This record gives sequence, structure tokens and C-alpha cells, in this order.
Amino acid sequence: MSQNTKVVTGIDTRLAYANVWEPKHINGGKKRYSVSLIIPKSDKKTIKAIKNAINVAIREGVGKLGGKKSYNKASLKLPLRDGDLERNDSAYQDSYFIYAASITAPQIVDKHIQPILDHNEVYSGCYARVSVNFYAFNINGNRGIACGLGNIQKIRDGKSLGDHARASDDFTVIYDNSDKDFSD
Repeated sequence: MSQNTKVVTGIDTRLAYANVWEPKHINGGKKRYSVSLIIPKSDKKTIKAIKNAINVAIREGVGKLGGKKSYNKASLKLPLRDGDLERNDSAYQDSYFIYAASITAPQIVDKHIQPILDHNEVYSGCYARVSVNFYAFNINGNRGIACGLGNIQKIRDGKSLGDHARASDDFTVIYDNSDKDFSD
């Protein structure tokens, strides 16, 4: 992996389909850790870095892609996709998205780079910076650029993007007589 194919997303990247704690089989393949990264179109710095990294991965992957020195990008499967065109989901509006996966577990840390151990803290819907790397693939005639999942730094909470709501979103604190100390 070249340093020129590695990108760390911005602080407004949102996690979706976050399978970052335990590897799972996806489409019958090897067990992988994976996540869909929703990147707002307004994050021009991250989008530019991703496009540049994809171009470097194409140049570096010439042998894997069939030996051509240049490619019509339309003939390759590329990881950066347009949420407005490909998803009928408000979470993807005005955003691009990338699927990133790895057979190696990502390190997951908080804003202060301290490990997060509570699996409920990082979920589909929270915001995070994520390190990813791009590389060429050629499998059974399918050619393109894939995205490897690196590490995750949670930035802040967000509305859950799944069927399961967080308890803190469902409930408020209730005080009653059982909370009083009657030892006096």
C-alpha cells in the first residue's frame, strides 16, 4: 500500500452498516470487518483526497488491471458512489459513500485516541474519522479499485441508522422516592 492511496476522512463522515466489532461473512466470502462511509459532498477536501487516491491506485495497479497504461474509468468498478443517485435514503442525500472492508480488525478510538471498548459506542449513525486505503483488484474479469478499512476515530454521536434505537434516545431520567437516601 502506497501512502498516496491512503486517506483519512473528515469529521463529518457518518458510519452506516457498521460491522466493526466482529467479522462477518458477506456474500459467502471470507469473514470481514466492514462499514459504509457516508461523506457529505460539502467535505470537498476528503472527496478530493479520495479521488486522488483512486487515481494513484489505478496507476499503481496497472499489472493487476490487465497491463493497460490508461483506462476508461467507466470500465472499472470504482468505490466512490453518489448517494443521491444510488440510494433512496435521506441519510445518503447530498453525500457520496464508500464501502470499506478488511479481514483485520480496525483499532477504534475516541477523540483523545483512547481505545473504545464499549461496542455500543460505535454504531451505524455515529460520526467518525476513518482511515482507508485504495487498491486495484481483478477477480474473475471484474476489475476496479477497492477500499480497505483501516482505523476508526469516533468524533460524535448521531441518530442511529438502523432498526435498533439507543436507550438514551428512547428514555429520559425518572426520579422517584426510590432514589432518595433514607438512612438519615
